[in-house]
Amino acid sequence: MEHSRGRDEPKYEIALLKQQQIDLIQSHTERPMPRRSLESPHALLDTHEVVQFDDLRAALDDASRATTFRYLKHLPYHRSYNHNSRYYTRRDPTRYDPFGLFSIGDIHFSRDGSLGQTLIRLVCESSAGWTQRELERLLHVRVSVLLLEAVRRDQIARQKLERVYLYVHPQAAQRHAQLQHRREQVESHTRHRKRDEEWALNDAVVIEVLLVLIRHPGSSPAQVARRLRGHAPPIPIAEVRLVFDRYELEELGKKGGPSNC
Repeated sequence: MEHSRGRDEPKYEIALLKQQQIDLIQSHTERPMPRRSLESPHALLDTHEVVQFDDLRAALDDASRATTFRYLKHLPYHRSYNHNSRYYTRRDPTRYDPFGLFSIGDIHFSRDGSLGQTLIRLVCESSAGWTQRELERLLHVRVSVLLLEAVRRDQIARQKLERVYLYVHPQAAQRHAQLQHRREQVESHTRHRKRDEEWALNDAVVIEVLLVLIRHPGSSPAQVARRLRGHAPPIPIAEVRLVFDRYELEELGKKGGPSNC
């Protein structure tokens, strides 16, 4: 009997070791998990304009990245579209401007979340399309790569207008309306710029042109400009033409010049 029991001792020791391993595993698996709730990260977003990912992890008792992202699915937040999406803020529609944008210092957010989706929405909702420069001024970031990527995927279109590319709706009907509206804007801007240039004329220039016409009635703009050569400062023919246009002097000359009455 003693001889038989001696032969069974190694088996007994192996079985005991296995049981110890099982007990160790169970002790770890049965360890109580930290009790977490959404209240802490929610309060964090409510009381801070912006937070970072590590702040949210800390609010969840130093949860893992995967656990933190899982909790974030149930929180109303937006991530910044610049700074590599590093910053988080509470999602609140009242904070966003008519373009769906919101900034805190140099940290920028969009109601769309990502910059790519923001560009697509802005272009498609626009009444006159956008140029790259206009979008970069609005969003405060570079957008050329994302615009070209959206064009390649047919999410938006682009068309050259007045020597610059205009980003417009991918559908033909909406695109046509945007281009028409943009052309009207360009024409209106040109008219206003011309008017502003006219009103920017120096009174001294007007007087010099009128003096020439008094001395030489019926002179054309080119003739007036020639007679003003040597004037200091010089008066270019473009300014002479502006004086003629403002006071309709060419029409006056066609009628025989000013009356002597």
